[in-house]
Amino acid sequence: MEFLGPIEGLADPLTPYASVDRSRPVGACWVMANMVGGLDGSAAIGGRVSALSTAPDAELFIAMRTLADVVLVGAETIRREGYGPLTLPARRAESRVAQGRPAAPRLAVVSRSLNLDWSSRAFVDPALEGRAVVITCEAADDERLRQARAVAEVIVAGDERVEPALALRELADRGHGVVLSEGGPTWLGELVAGGHLDELCLTISPLMGGDLLPISVTPPGASLVQLSLRHVLQAGDTLFLRYERGEPHEPGAGH
Repeated sequence: MEFLGPIEGLADPLTPYASVDRSRPVGACWVMANMVGGLDGSAAIGGRVSALSTAPDAELFIAMRTLADVVLVGAETIRREGYGPLTLPARRAESRVAQGRPAAPRLAVVSRSLNLDWSSRAFVDPALEGRAVVITCEAADDERLRQARAVAEVIVAGDERVEPALALRELADRGHGVVLSEGGPTWLGELVAGGHLDELCLTISPLMGGDLLPISVTPPGASLVQLSLRHVLQAGDTLFLRYERGEPHEPGAGH
């Protein structure tokens, strides 16, 4: 057991995240998840994840996108959080361009129903550098599929539901080697249950009393997944935990 206290001198909070080697994913691409939860495990307040975020978390949340080729979100997250173009601060964008990458990652939305507002900023904002990606399945409504294709690049990954493995393979085939999932809990649960999550970046916000919604909703029958703690950062009362895929969990081990 170790005591973790404040550390001075970290000028850029993204530095320890940027130093991670993400070139060896277990699957088709490296899958990160960046989530925030309250002290009681809540993942939202009044249905909004952003209401949990402190100022240091909000800063790192945007900065983390610098590392990704594509930002992946579920349909409910798009509906509730008001996504628009994934613009980065100038110095972050410039660093990507200097590496021969686009100034910002692409947005990818997972939706079985395609019940989305196709006139929203996520799809039609003039500041978009490239069309968003919409990932759906064969069971999607034909008319909604037509509307989606008018404003986005559409990937069909599965028959009755979006299959995470197929979706990630399609993204990898398009050159997206690092995928950053920003929620929601149901989609994260699918990624974890399928063995696709390589890295979890979890912010612990110093708040209690939010919605009865965890950061990850595990599908019925899914196995436990073991993660390994890689670093802990502190900014005021906010903690930032970074985990990577660990060894398989042994039932009965520990408490």
